[in-house]
Amino acid sequence: MARMKFGCFLAPHHPIGENPVLQFRSDLALAQRLDELGFDEFWCGEHHSSGWEMIASPEMFLAAAGERTHRIRLGTGVVSLPYHHPFNVAQRMVQLDHMTGGRAIFGSGPGALPSDAFALGIDPMVQRDRQDEAIGVIKRLMKGERVSAESDWFTLKDARLQLFPVQEDMEFVVASQISPSGMTLAGKYGAGVLSIGSMSEAGLNALPTQWSFAEDAAAKHGQSVDRKNWRVVLTWHLAETREEAARQAGKGLMRWHNEYNVQTLQRPGAVAFTSQEEAVEQTAWAPGAVSVIGTPDDLVAQLRRLFTLSGGFGAVIGFAHDWANREDTLRSWDLVARYVVPEINNYIEGLRTSRQYLIDHRESFERAGQAVMAKIMGNEKAAEALRETQRAMMATTGGHTPDLDKAR
Repeated sequence: MARMKFGCFLAPHHPIGENPVLQFRSDLALAQRLDELGFDEFWCGEHHSSGWEMIASPEMFLAAAGERTHRIRLGTGVVSLPYHHPFNVAQRMVQLDHMTGGRAIFGSGPGALPSDAFALGIDPMVQRDRQDEAIGVIKRLMKGERVSAESDWFTLKDARLQLFPVQEDMEFVVASQISPSGMTLAGKYGAGVLSIGSMSEAGLNALPTQWSFAEDAAAKHGQSVDRKNWRVVLTWHLAETREEAARQAGKGLMRWHNEYNVQTLQRPGAVAFTSQEEAVEQTAWAPGAVSVIGTPDDLVAQLRRLFTLSGGFGAVIGFAHDWANREDTLRSWDLVARYVVPEINNYIEGLRTSRQYLIDHRESFERAGQAVMAKIMGNEKAAEALRETQRAMMATTGGHTPDLDKAR
């Protein structure tokens, strides 16, 4: 299994009721903590309605996050391109790249919430075509071209950026759900993919087919796509035991599902949970459930299964949520960094091998102890000192301490 990157996707999804100023600060603190823990990427989205999703400008938020972090890469997940003039998007992304020292990733989408498009007077039927058109223009602008373009929704006249990214080639990433449009667009432009639809059973099962859409489109347009640039979004909450994880996440999960998915978005087929236990069972433990509410071992098993099912991908992006309280949520991310990342990426295999080799070849190292004991037993005072040490430290003496009884 190839080494995998780990990241966080912040929509955000915050229940209504908390001070928005403090929510923003908490989200920035999360980005800072994930940077300290060694996560590779942090993404945040653009939304203008629903009440739960309050970041209207991912570029502005990530610029602030850039001041609090050092190495984690910062992705717009996503800029809804039909809502903006492409020249302005290109300029904002270039500025973000400079302000973060070359850590920006340009993620785009057609717009997630129909209520956003409605407020802006945009026909949903044109959103994906506009995203396609905008990506093509933004790519040309970032390459330094002078662009003239006439569209039914924007105009460019001999336009050229006056500042270009710090990165030689800023990574473009396209959001993808269950339909083939996102994957097809990624293939057309040789872009990476952020698979958001994998948070549902249908989306998870579609992953083996999804990548083929990107490959087919890439071949058609003379581009190439690489699975290492494929990011899969999953939901999880971890604790030391499954029971503790369920206790911590149950109430918030039930509220998120009932108030956001069922009441606010009114997603087709979504039925309200009647108890916290049902929420956990149906979300993470029932057959076909795709989320993980459990231990680091549970997440490791799910990631290995998903990697095999999909044929391989380059990064797993955890969906940020408020299922648990702030302290338990941070602890969950801490467990991922401490136990899941090294297990998936095989960081500790050498330590396990070294320990086992020592156990299996104990007799090979006896001569070293014999050499030490020969010197000690040749000096009565040293031998007596060793006897006193062994009596005082019997419970904690390490395996490297000479064995006086054996020497006798």
